[in-house]
Amino acid sequence: MAKDASFDIVSEVDMQEVNNAVNQTVKEITQRYDFKGSKSTVTVEDGSVKILTEDDMRLKSIVDILESKFIRRGVAVKNLEYGKSENASGGMVRQLVKIRQGIEADIAKKITKDVKESKLKVQTQLQDDQLRVTGKKIDDLQAVIALLKENDYGVELQFKNFRS
Repeated sequence: MAKDASFDIVSEVDMQEVNNAVNQTVKEITQRYDFKGSKSTVTVEDGSVKILTEDDMRLKSIVDILESKFIRRGVAVKNLEYGKSENASGGMVRQLVKIRQGIEADIAKKITKDVKESKLKVQTQLQDDQLRVTGKKIDDLQAVIALLKENDYGVELQFKNFRS
């Protein structure tokens, strides 16, 4: 009996890179002319980024700066979930940017459905917040990876632990 090959589908964000991007954003905000005298802050708290500033225009500028730093540092912007901007005390505006880790159940169901519809001889198995795909042929597994890269599931997918 041939040994099955497998790989894991995950959606992970490196929190150290998130911290580095936030630090670069804070540094750029302190140096920019349009933020002189501003009380703007950007912090990382419990898997999310908290932005606090004076008005919506500055909030949009900070989000643009933050996204460019994330892209430059290789953090998947697809995994960011922007909350509503809300008024804070002292006339400030606050926005929470949640960083999604792992594959949620509804996304995992979509991925499993797409893999089953491809008629490839592979099995998918949900394990916590990741999916394991197993099959006898490595070519089938590579076809699954190509199929998943074509589709958009709203999160950045990574393929790890490819074993044959």
